[in-house]
Amino acid sequence: PYYVPINQKLFLEAYLHSSDPNLMLFVDTCVASPTPHNFVTRTHYLIRNGCVQDPTYTTYYSRYWHAARFAFNAFQLLRSSPLVYLQCELVVCRAYDYSSRCYQGCIRSKREARS
Repeated sequence: PYYVPINQKLFLEAYLHSSDPNLMLFVDTCVASPTPHNFVTRTHYLIRNGCVQDPTYTTYYSRYWHAARFAFNAFQLLRSSPLVYLQCELVVCRAYDYSSRCYQGCIRSKREARS
């Protein structure tokens, strides 16, 4: 675990270990939870379906296709629990495959588009 003060910027990097240099990573969804076993209730989305949900979430450039870098400010979900667990879903795609999920970016559901 990492112990950081509230509002401190946390920098993360996901790295794909592969011998194929033509693979790339895309951060699709990252959700925070006060427990390590439930990422459905009492959660906070940083990014969902490629759409930024938290105003402090920032994507950072990486010159490597196989690395995804991002940051967000530390927060607390419940006063009774100072711990926050993070679960992220990343997508692996072929570089330059413009029809792949990695190049689609933010995908809003029809319900979100209406509201």
